Amino acid sequence: MNQYQKIAEARKTLQLPERATMKEIKSNYKALIIKWHPDTCKEDKDKCQEMTRKITRAYDIIFNYCTHYKFSFSRDEIKNHLPGEEWWLERFGSDPIWGKD
Repeated sequence: MNQYQKIAEARKTLQLPERATMKEIKSNYKALIIKWHPDTCKEDKDKCQEMTRKITRAYDIIFNYCTHYKFSFSRDEIKNHLPGEEWWLERFGSDPIWGKD
């Protein structure tokens, strides 16, 4: 299994969308661990232990990927992720047709 496949499988295990924040990653991990931890799980204990191991491995894979991801701080990359009004102003500026002077 290549690195992409490992990450994609880990993402599915943690029930994450294709784009997720660290907050979402941690939240999903915690919710799944609570559900599947052998001390609280209502399923078969062996299944609970296996799911706990699988969830923990998935979290480790995703966390490792996020920790070693090289972020781009280039102007173009940052422009791709501008919030609402800033995005609008960047694209259309103070063009009078949009009501800004």
